[in-house]
Amino acid sequence: MAYSNFTLESVEAAFQLEVVESAGLFAATVPVAPSPHLTTALAKKTALATAIGTEKARSELIVADILVELREHFDCRISFFSGIDFNVDAANELTGVCDFLVSLSPRQSLLKAPVIALVEAKNVDVRQGQGQCVAEMIAAQRFNAERGNDIPRIYGASTTGTEWLFLKLEAQSLHIDINPYQLSQCDKILGILAAMVEQKA
Repeated sequence: MAYSNFTLESVEAAFQLEVVESAGLFAATVPVAPSPHLTTALAKKTALATAIGTEKARSELIVADILVELREHFDCRISFFSGIDFNVDAANELTGVCDFLVSLSPRQSLLKAPVIALVEAKNVDVRQGQGQCVAEMIAAQRFNAERGNDIPRIYGASTTGTEWLFLKLEAQSLHIDINPYQLSQCDKILGILAAMVEQKA
């Protein structure tokens, strides 16, 4: 089974997670104003990505730009990866290709310290991406533990590009924010992602 085959129900059962759903889990996060460059880029690309209507278009035209902005916000002290193989634990079916991983290391040539897993939502429904996202978060948690990375919390997002649903994994406790954020709240989305990098969310 690859990451994409997990549902929220199956990943919860397979890894004995304690799931807590709450509204506004990240509501107190301080927004980060998008740069004029990102604001202009999203104004140009969002309608096009929506018209094309594919996961690939939304990831290339919206999500990637937001992650580039996040990386620049941290002066390139972090890295992100798109479409890479992330085979962590074949025995527990934690294998496959990840849409996006954000790493706490500045190394762009090698994944060192994944902290955020971002998944392209299926059928333009952010909730349908949750199972895959959680499986990738568990894989990131195990990857870090095996390498002695002191990263207590792993975060995730299931996104259509225009809608973002955020998650947090700490030990066996999975927290899901049931209130998705819209791209019109780009400053809040960036603020949440920045807080995740800083382990403050």
